[in-house]
Amino acid sequence: MSESEATPRKPLSPEAQRALAEAEARRAAIDARAEEIRREREINGRGGLEPVRYDDWEVKGLATDF
Repeated sequence: MSESEATPRKPLSPEAQRALAEAEARRAAIDARAEEIRREREINGRGGLEPVRYDDWEVKGLATDF
């Protein structure tokens, strides 16, 4: 038997229901924005691996390690 079946929950107040609905709306908006950002493509970007992550910059064939 699961925990929710073992202990009955008391009904939520209207304020609690409203708060849960608002939180769900905020999460949906955040998820939608994250998906939008994920889909955006960089225009005129470097391409390839992110240089900051791999500590290596290469411009016009010259590489700089730091």
